[in-house]
Amino acid sequence: MIKGMKNDIIAGFSVFLIALPLCLGIAIASNFPPISGIFTAIIGGTLASLIGSSGLTIKGPAAGLIAIVLGAVQELGQGDLILGYKLTLAVGVIAALLQILIAWMRKAVIAEVMPPSVIHGMLAAIGVIIISKQSYVLAGIKPSASGPLELLFHLPVEIAHFNPIIFAIGMLAFAIVFFWPKLKKVAFVPSSIIILPTVIFLSLYFNLSEEYTYNLLGNTYSIGPSFLINLPLNFFDAIQFPDFSQVLSPVSLKYIVMFTLIGSIESLLTVCAVDSMSATNQFSDLNKDLRALGVANLVSACIGGLPMISEIVRSKANIDYGATSAKANFFHGVFLLLAVVLFPAVLNLIPLSALAAILIFIGFRLASPKEFSHSYEVGRDQLLLFITTFVVTLASDLLIGIAAGILLKFLCHWRRGNSFKSLFSPLITTEKRGDQTLIEIEGPLTFVSYLKLKKTVEKLAKGNKKIIISFRAVTYIDHTVMKKIQTLSYEFKDVTIIIEENQQLVQFYNHPLSTRGRS
Repeated sequence: MIKGMKNDIIAGFSVFLIALPLCLGIAIASNFPPISGIFTAIIGGTLASLIGSSGLTIKGPAAGLIAIVLGAVQELGQGDLILGYKLTLAVGVIAALLQILIAWMRKAVIAEVMPPSVIHGMLAAIGVIIISKQSYVLAGIKPSASGPLELLFHLPVEIAHFNPIIFAIGMLAFAIVFFWPKLKKVAFVPSSIIILPTVIFLSLYFNLSEEYTYNLLGNTYSIGPSFLINLPLNFFDAIQFPDFSQVLSPVSLKYIVMFTLIGSIESLLTVCAVDSMSATNQFSDLNKDLRALGVANLVSACIGGLPMISEIVRSKANIDYGATSAKANFFHGVFLLLAVVLFPAVLNLIPLSALAAILIFIGFRLASPKEFSHSYEVGRDQLLLFITTFVVTLASDLLIGIAAGILLKFLCHWRRGNSFKSLFSPLITTEKRGDQTLIEIEGPLTFVSYLKLKKTVEKLAKGNKKIIISFRAVTYIDHTVMKKIQTLSYEFKDVTIIIEENQQLVQFYNHPLSTRGRS
């Protein structure tokens, strides 16, 4: 037990080093005060772990929600960022209550059946949005455009006016975060422990906290505190309360849906991913985790914090650093609290361009070409879903992007001979055979009907040692289901689950998890 506590403290401290610059950067990129990102992670670390969140996940602000929060602040505030911030907090309160309601109704499992290609397409679009906005911060210039596509279009021209000192600091931070993991002998040390002291030293060296101008190659550039983080010296002075005056407006309602839907889905997908990474093969109670997340989000929004999720990068790092329980998440929150209470003046020396560099690196990972190639490997249909979600999200917003991807998936299933009615209601029958039960499925089995199968398995697992799931009468299986049935035996570890495949179904593409149907 002592060893486990030691491991959790070490993991919590290591994750704290990673989380500190990320929390600050995500808050700034979302047009929230920098301290709000720390608020969020402190609450996500301490409160969520005490309530009973999944064991090894780290709760906090996420880069994947930047585009949503930023859009809410800008649309609700109509140019007044302070008003937009407070109105967005009200959106966060209602969304948190809805998350608690979803958990109470035990509907959190809906996240399990979201089409993977649609989710990855959305995340890739978010990556591009982050890159498009943070590239200007890294260069120390103000953009003339606002939309992600416009920002990218103007970037090659506008970046020529970069501020050399600010840009150099940002590029140095980017080089560290990019190359540090490739140095195998020291990669176990978080890159943040190198970046933070380095950029703080450069901030002091170039005296970034003072207003002045300098000349370089015939051009004049400005330096000053606007290029640095601005945290309050008194932690409690930063607490802000929501403004509910527009909470029922169409714009607020739109973002309430987005906060609830995308935040819950992304968080629950992370929980499922972390469960698969864990050596224990223990699956979390998704409803319990979503309840803890909702309560933590409620408190966070009430005092000025960002919406939070179970964040994949910090959660994976938590596992890599040897965490054994939710105490690691708790300690990561405690270390963040100590940092902002004891050392706010030091943190105020961190240049914004260094935080932008870290976010751009995350953006590149989200929008990596590997994501596109992986979708193509699974099947051309998955690539089409990925690209459609990606493009529509960039051209409109996340909610429309996801809706477009899901609609296209329905159309693909319909085009392959499945009626819309059959997609939702395959015939599932059960037959008791001694100490085992046979589940037979007739018709198409897709992402919208998988939960019906899982609910049947969950019900039978309580009184059976062996369950046989027969796909012999299944006429069609999509990629989402092919991926999910791989984990069934881990989720119901006390039961032996055997899948009887339909040999008459053919893979539409070479990947073993590609969609299958009749030739």
